[in-house]
Amino acid sequence: MKEFNVAVAGATGAVGQKMREILEERNFPIKNIRFLASARSEGKELVFRGAPVTVETLTKDSFKDIDIALFSAGGDRSLEFAPAAAAAGAVVIDNSSAWRMDPEVPLVVPEVNPEDVKWHKGIIANPNCSTIQMVVALKPLHDAARIKRIIVSTYQAVSGTGQKAIDELKRQSDDIAAGRMAEARVYKDQIAFNLLPEIDVFEPNDYTKEEMKMVNETRKMFHDETIGVSATCVRVPVYVSHSECVNIETERNLSAAEARTILSKAPGVKVVDEPANRVWPTPLMATGRNETFVGRIRADESVANGLNLWIVSDNLRKGAALNAVQIAELL
Repeated sequence: MKEFNVAVAGATGAVGQKMREILEERNFPIKNIRFLASARSEGKELVFRGAPVTVETLTKDSFKDIDIALFSAGGDRSLEFAPAAAAAGAVVIDNSSAWRMDPEVPLVVPEVNPEDVKWHKGIIANPNCSTIQMVVALKPLHDAARIKRIIVSTYQAVSGTGQKAIDELKRQSDDIAAGRMAEARVYKDQIAFNLLPEIDVFEPNDYTKEEMKMVNETRKMFHDETIGVSATCVRVPVYVSHSECVNIETERNLSAAEARTILSKAPGVKVVDEPANRVWPTPLMATGRNETFVGRIRADESVANGLNLWIVSDNLRKGAALNAVQIAELL
């Protein structure tokens, strides 16, 4: 088997760490690996396949002889360094929002639109975490009955913001349990024992940037600009794994039983749907797992061709690192 020279940019962050883990777990064919991060992490040693690898500072000269570059270094750094990596001959798989809606850059979920990797020009975008898990579950239903309209409400874990938000939730929970005042530093308001209906900045239409990502990215990957998508994204006091309540309206009637059968055969999906036994997906069930879990599948009795679904997935794995590595496997 051919082996590849791989670089991970942003290797010390939460998603970068998951990328390293998943490359090992899936035994990706690596000849040499390079870990890149900001200057403050230079010289730090990270263990990969039992051997130490020294972290190097990310620069435009970091990609000589690199075949595949996994980026999880933030949008600004991706805009600065991804073109240099591509110019050096690497294929960049970028986890930020920087390139997702660029018409020259494919936006890919391997279970949904693997064929789009073929037209890359050196950069491939990894979609938003909340979009990934939704389209993994909806694409098989779209293929079967064509989805006309999607209404989604998300319940997104704090790890989507990063380690600082994980630390804040823990700190606030400890403070409240001890009778102390909980201080909000990362979010505008306290996140512990609370819900925040604001993820990313608000756009002129009063939807947040996160919500519009779900609209625009879904249409791009489904190759259908006519699908109606309305999203409400909410941050919840959960460490890992996003949950979503999704309502769809299809062109032809799709019963809950048929949807269950379709999803049980769909790649990357695990149906967990036994309401009589009180069995359904939860964030704890999904954490550390690669599947997208789907349950609470039922007819929407308010419209002729409607379905409701509950979708849960580990946002650090399938929502970020795993999807990027799967794109690399496609390459």
